[in-house]
Amino acid sequence: MEIIKPNTNIDFVGKRVVAISLSLILILAGIASLVIKGGPAYGIDFAGGSLVQVKFTQDTSAAKVREALKPLTIHAMTIQQFGPQPDEFLVRAQESSSELESLATKIQKTLETTYGAGKVEIRRAEMVGPKVSQSLRNKGLMAVLFSIIGMLIYITWRFEFRFGAGAVIALVHDVLITLALFSFLNKEIDLTIVAAFLTIVGYSVNDTVIVCDRIRENMAKSPKEKLEPVINRSINETLSRTIMTSGMTMLAVLALFLFGGSVIHNFAFAMMIGIIVGTYSSVFVASPVILFWEGFKEKKSTAG
Repeated sequence: MEIIKPNTNIDFVGKRVVAISLSLILILAGIASLVIKGGPAYGIDFAGGSLVQVKFTQDTSAAKVREALKPLTIHAMTIQQFGPQPDEFLVRAQESSSELESLATKIQKTLETTYGAGKVEIRRAEMVGPKVSQSLRNKGLMAVLFSIIGMLIYITWRFEFRFGAGAVIALVHDVLITLALFSFLNKEIDLTIVAAFLTIVGYSVNDTVIVCDRIRENMAKSPKEKLEPVINRSINETLSRTIMTSGMTMLAVLALFLFGGSVIHNFAFAMMIGIIVGTYSSVFVASPVILFWEGFKEKKSTAG
């Protein structure tokens, strides 16, 4: 099945400067946002502390919940609405407590003095110590880093180093853009989002491998042709496959985002961004890097 006509010749490579400039602006803006905010907004997995999810039988507000919990001496307490309806909230404390069950019970009893008996339900209670959170944070970072290095080794072995370099730059680009958007929107980074990042890495490299494979085939067919038209033709030839694959995956992730509930909302959001950015980077980042690499080698050989 072909959505794009076989003779289509869109000049993707000719727009590489504009595309890469746009990517650099987003990445730099994301880095600036992270610096200003003192880093990503870590979830309890990476920040540590205690978390209690509370469900009310009536609508309320974070301010009212905070006021009701004033009798408890909870250090650095934050209240956050959980889900689209104002009847469910997350109560966070920076300090971790070994008596988490007792803390959850105290929160429920204190809230019931304001909202009434049986009007408050504790749906979840979690506690992560500072050492565990730091270990999880480091392991999550290493998982993403090692996955990218693994992709570089595989693509270099499967194709050439220039293809591997293009793929890795595209993968780093995808992760940084997704992280930037999470920073802009103040969304939390936790183990679920790390899983999304790893999925994005795998999905993005799959798209890149398809394009790189077609570039290599066309280079073998036309060894005397310049690299720029070969890359452009290869992208156009794989465009139908890219649109169908990305489109079908996006529909599935969009369903998770809309109907999956609050628990996997951020994961689905990260996947949506990853699919869009991963498809974009396969066309406008990975392929132009191969062209830049070839130009650099030619200049180096001429200078030598």
